[in-house]
Amino acid sequence: MLTAASAVAGLALPTGTAFVQAAPVASPGIQGGNVGHYRFRVGDISATVLSDGLIGGPPRVYASNAPEAELQDVLRRAFLPTDRMTLNLNTLLIETSGRRILLEAGAGQTMGPQGGRIFENLAGIGLRPEDIDVVVVSHTHPDHVGNLRTADGGKAFPRASVFAPRADWDFFVRNSPDLSYMPVPEDFRRNFAAAIKRSVEPVIDEIELYEAGAEIVPGLTTLPAFGHTPGMANFLVQSGSDQLLLTADLAYHPIVNVDRPWVPGPDRDKDTALASRRRIFDMAVADRLLVLGFHYPFPGLGRMLKTDAGYAWVPVNWQF
Repeated sequence: MLTAASAVAGLALPTGTAFVQAAPVASPGIQGGNVGHYRFRVGDISATVLSDGLIGGPPRVYASNAPEAELQDVLRRAFLPTDRMTLNLNTLLIETSGRRILLEAGAGQTMGPQGGRIFENLAGIGLRPEDIDVVVVSHTHPDHVGNLRTADGGKAFPRASVFAPRADWDFFVRNSPDLSYMPVPEDFRRNFAAAIKRSVEPVIDEIELYEAGAEIVPGLTTLPAFGHTPGMANFLVQSGSDQLLLTADLAYHPIVNVDRPWVPGPDRDKDTALASRRRIFDMAVADRLLVLGFHYPFPGLGRMLKTDAGYAWVPVNWQF
């Protein structure tokens, strides 16, 4: 993981022509802020969304082909800022077959100072990093692997086996990736690539590589979702007749990538990513699946509807 200072300097996305640093969000009148975990069940599987905090950048990055006037109007109608889109980091802890499995490691502070909350949220449910048995990442972008490395370079989840998609490992870790497709400044691309390699250093000799489509443990299957990266996977958690679909970075925010069909700029192969998005969203609609969006507003859970224009996102009712 990059240090906090270098991460912020290198990976804060620009707004307009100047780089901006996101300030930590204060919670006036609430000591310590709001809760960052959300419990529910998938059949017999206990599941908890654990927030790792926030990242973000110019809306244009996440809606690369949107007409500017329409994009601004859509954001205003959704009561969102028009100059910066905030994205959540929704990791998922499942407890099944006697193991605690973390799906996505989160960003740490590799992409700004508002990440890295997962450890305090683990503590909030009475767990430590040592209690995690398995970590599975959908792809190796920094916001999904950043927490694998401690500040002093150690393994953040010391007992965990770590799984990553083979095609991503080959592209981002074993080689010098060409990131020219990313709609961000060149120095951001360089720091982005460096953040990946530094984040995975503690597990590089013991990484478990998987092919999308493999079952990691009983009840957890990976689904091919290529395009955003060479090997990105989605996750299907199943217990009995209950299912949960984790869509990783198929979409960044439902306002611009679900309710509107706009294309995320960081998709490496945009045609393949679009095909994956449609195929998996169609599955979610047809099977009426509960869906967890990694970057959606916390806790990121909802369902998909088919519309004349494409799809619509319907957040679930809060469970107490």
